[in-house]
Amino acid sequence: MVRSIPVFILAGLCEIGGGYLIWLWLREDRPWWFGLLGGLALAFYGVVATWQTSNFARVYATYGGIFIVMSILWSMKFDNYTPDKYDIVGALIALLGVCIIYYAPRN
Repeated sequence: MVRSIPVFILAGLCEIGGGYLIWLWLREDRPWWFGLLGGLALAFYGVVATWQTSNFARVYATYGGIFIVMSILWSMKFDNYTPDKYDIVGALIALLGVCIIYYAPRN
C-alpha cells in the first residue's frame, strides 16, 4: 500500500495533466506544444501504470476511482471548480470501492 499510492498519484497526474494540456491546446487555443507535452504525459502514464504490482484489471479499476477524486481536486485548483455534495459523495464512494478492489485481503 505504501508503494502503490504514490504510483497511483503519479499516474493520475500524468493522465489528468496530459489530458488537461491537450484540452487547453484544442479548446482554449493554446500553442501546439501544449498538445505535444500533453501527449508525452499521457504516454508516460501508460508506463507508470506498469509499475504497480497487481494485475491489469485491478490496477486499472483502481486508477478509475482515484482519477475521479484527483480530477475533482485538479478542477478545484486549476478551473476554480466547486464540487457539490453529490460530487463529494460520489468521489468518496468511488474511493471506497477502489480500496476494496485493490487492498482487500485475498488468498
